[in-house]
Amino acid sequence: MLERILDKAVKIGASYADARYQCHDYELVTVENKALKSYSSRRLSGLGVRVAIKEGVGYASTSDLTPNCLEKTLDNAFKAAKSIRGKEQAFKEARINEADVKLSIKTDPVDVPPEEKVSIALDANKAAWISDKINSAVTVLGLSKDFRLFKSSEGADVGVETAQTGLMHDSVARVNGVMERAPYSESMCAGFEFIKSKDWNSFTADLSKLAVEAASSKTPPPGTYPVVVDPEVVGLLLHEAFGHASEGDLVSTGESVLHNKVDIQLASEVVTIIDEGVVERGYFCPFDDEGIKKEKTVIVENGLLKSYIHNRDSASQFGAESTGNGRAQNFENIPIVRQTNYYMQPKDHEFEELIEGIDFGICVRGKGMTGGEVEVGMGTFTFGVGPSKVIRNGELAETVRGVVISGLILETLKTVDAVGKDFELRTNVFGGCGKSGQTVPVGFGGPHVRVRQMTVGGR
Repeated sequence: MLERILDKAVKIGASYADARYQCHDYELVTVENKALKSYSSRRLSGLGVRVAIKEGVGYASTSDLTPNCLEKTLDNAFKAAKSIRGKEQAFKEARINEADVKLSIKTDPVDVPPEEKVSIALDANKAAWISDKINSAVTVLGLSKDFRLFKSSEGADVGVETAQTGLMHDSVARVNGVMERAPYSESMCAGFEFIKSKDWNSFTADLSKLAVEAASSKTPPPGTYPVVVDPEVVGLLLHEAFGHASEGDLVSTGESVLHNKVDIQLASEVVTIIDEGVVERGYFCPFDDEGIKKEKTVIVENGLLKSYIHNRDSASQFGAESTGNGRAQNFENIPIVRQTNYYMQPKDHEFEELIEGIDFGICVRGKGMTGGEVEVGMGTFTFGVGPSKVIRNGELAETVRGVVISGLILETLKTVDAVGKDFELRTNVFGGCGKSGQTVPVGFGGPHVRVRQMTVGGR
């Protein structure tokens, strides 16, 4: 079917054409306050066609795979290309791949009986009610299975099948009139065996304990002092405040703080940052949505900015090779430059070495994070992190709540003076990274990292 579309595209004047088929299953089981609130199950499938002609590049998609509709979709792609009246797309030459890759799973999440899924979510939610200090508890079980097939007029033929499973929980506690919530999730690119392998009752109970502890705690004194950042916060900071800035399309338009900074020392020498398609516990992305193999891309090496990440479009603008970062939310969207698994490389410090010598500081933790915002052009960030620990005289002390960290990402990276030997990577079946109206699953993480000076406040 895809080959017929591509053959016709070339015959009627396309200098390049590709077609992407996708079938995506997604389920959510939501339990709220000990009762099943909803069970949703949906399947998204269809095909998208991209063509390049002298006028420009056009894209069209359809969920109707009948021959007549496919012909109309191809025609719409040509009409879109002709309406642009721009410059013909100069796709950077790339290695043509043929591959059929499937994530190895033991139990297909789609095949598990709904009753079993509901039972796990219900039991986990009930376990969160550890005391009368818990005001509410919401538990969500998430399951995803995604198959994508890419073919191009150049001869690329790449199929990728993956699955994600996970559980998300949010406990809200009230102590002496103070309310705090502890949202968190654990996901993995795996089949239902991941769900079966975890003690979700202990997981939700621990989050409730964290919410109670946070509600019983004080906020930190505002100021600028040493901070030890845990792997989740490190990964989120890099992804949001630095990763987007390294995306070739944003760099090319001058929207990025990293514009024209290749081969410039932007971070301390202990900092190495990588984007990689297949990493343990990350998101499984062996090929992008342009059929390019996604291998390890070193963005920063020992503090020096080495490269940006590219799809075929941005690669042509920079005279570079695509790094396999052309990703689309689904068949309805055209691939744009996106991260895959973005992380800081671990070094050689034990956690105890990171906190020793700190008279007063904060060990910032991601569990219970409430979100934040970044400005890619300025490189600024503000994040509300989870309940964290005061560091006093080189040891972890009391818990503090409502911790907010902020700063300039380039200044922060320059003040990193020690990087741990531990390493943690996370992905999320419940959401992903948003950009240009598209959301894609990603992975992010790193080791514990010590920053000499960071601005900390309390909401």
